[in-house]
Amino acid sequence: MSEAGCRAGARRLGQNFLVDRNILGVIERLAALEPDDVVLEIGGGQGVLSERLAGEVAHLHVVEVDLRLSDALHAALDGFSNVTLHFADALDLDFAALDPEPSAVVANLPYSIAATVILRTIDELSSVRSWVVMVQREVGERLAAAVGEPAYGAPSVLAQLACEVRVLRPVARTVFRPVPRVDSVLVGLRRRADSAVEPDVRALVHHAFAHRRKALARSLALAAEARPGVRERAREALVEMGHPPDERAERLSPEEFRALAARLRIGA
Repeated sequence: MSEAGCRAGARRLGQNFLVDRNILGVIERLAALEPDDVVLEIGGGQGVLSERLAGEVAHLHVVEVDLRLSDALHAALDGFSNVTLHFADALDLDFAALDPEPSAVVANLPYSIAATVILRTIDELSSVRSWVVMVQREVGERLAAAVGEPAYGAPSVLAQLACEVRVLRPVARTVFRPVPRVDSVLVGLRRRADSAVEPDVRALVHHAFAHRRKALARSLALAAEARPGVRERAREALVEMGHPPDERAERLSPEEFRALAARLRIGA
């Protein structure tokens, strides 16, 4: 395929390929991979990062949705016997079926699916202990946002319940082709010892932020599957936790959402 064709396909799929060798070294250094690591890379692109990773770890899973990049990926990874290529949409891939199971995620994530993929790998790959991923700046700031900040929301809470999350460094637009219209950052996540997020906690977080301008208790009552009396129970629980009864979701820390879910569970 011509270079122009690759650029057009990349724009259609929201792909921006890494072309700067220096940033590849930065990613490797921040990932701090060990020889026995099994790495999951989502968005293999033309294999520039894949080739670097394959030479450093025990096994590399590369996921790429664009079949037109097959030749480039195979050429970049020719000679590596420790690589499995998955030509599939990461949103449809059964992460739990990956063999061997990944211990780390290192990737230049497609912008359009970055937050979803990060949260899915947190939930579905308990074997993964660390992530170093390139994402749109707004996505990175949202994942790492603190209580009360404008970017703080459901992704912040869900990611931080399971992991320590940090924006590691900004990344210049010039390291990509085609050059994106948005800024990027490298984000690092490290799984907490107690990283399990129960389904009712996850549901509570989503419902609490579904109507950001409304009080948290009111937002819970508006959920389609809301139980009778949940608004009153939530208001009482918030007061017991030291919050006003009409507190908004963005004023609760991730751990307070877990505590609120436990109180509502007991009072159900």
